[in-house]
Amino acid sequence: MTAKDSLNKTLADFQAKRAETMAPDKLKINVDQRRLLVETSNRGGFVKAGDAVEPFELNEVGGDRLTGDALLQKGPLVLIFFRFAGCPACNIALPYYNQHLAPQLAKLGATLVGVSPQVPERLAEIKDRHKLDFLIASDKDNALGRRFGILYSFDEPSKQSSIASGSPIGEVTGTGTWELPMPATIVIDETGRVRFADVSPDWLVRTEPGDVIDAVRKLAKRAAA
Repeated sequence: MTAKDSLNKTLADFQAKRAETMAPDKLKINVDQRRLLVETSNRGGFVKAGDAVEPFELNEVGGDRLTGDALLQKGPLVLIFFRFAGCPACNIALPYYNQHLAPQLAKLGATLVGVSPQVPERLAEIKDRHKLDFLIASDKDNALGRRFGILYSFDEPSKQSSIASGSPIGEVTGTGTWELPMPATIVIDETGRVRFADVSPDWLVRTEPGDVIDAVRKLAKRAAA
């Protein structure tokens, strides 16, 4: 995949076009919040390769209960954390992963799950809209995101903007809180250990599919050896 059609190039192009039409005050709030997260996030607390993952549970939007143990019985597990169904950047990233990541992971015997704290009945919207072929699941109360150290809270300008819009983020997600996960991609091997982790405080920067595929291929080679 070339830089021209990479996920992050696609996201950068989207933001550049949106900046031309977005109200200056709202654009500033968006840019300042992302900059603040990049500058102040506790990167030392992020999930990292080598971490052991304790048992966890997610609620799939179709109603199924997904446990970490059951998912790992099928092979390596790839978790893609995203913000919520209406997030513009997520509506670019998830379809991109559906096209450029999900098929390759399936061939490698890995399971891909998109994870958001949004309640299942609202989260289903993004899977239905883009006809995603991989699992989409709700992380109730941000339990797993909190364990992985990848949560952030809206800063005050972002809170006020969200309230002024008439749709505070806690109402949008159904969680009643100001917390969302930073975009993160986590590869877990069949023993329940993290082998790859990439967390982005800036939600307009996401993990490229090739990096995930390389990480899963290394697991396959290790298993074969």
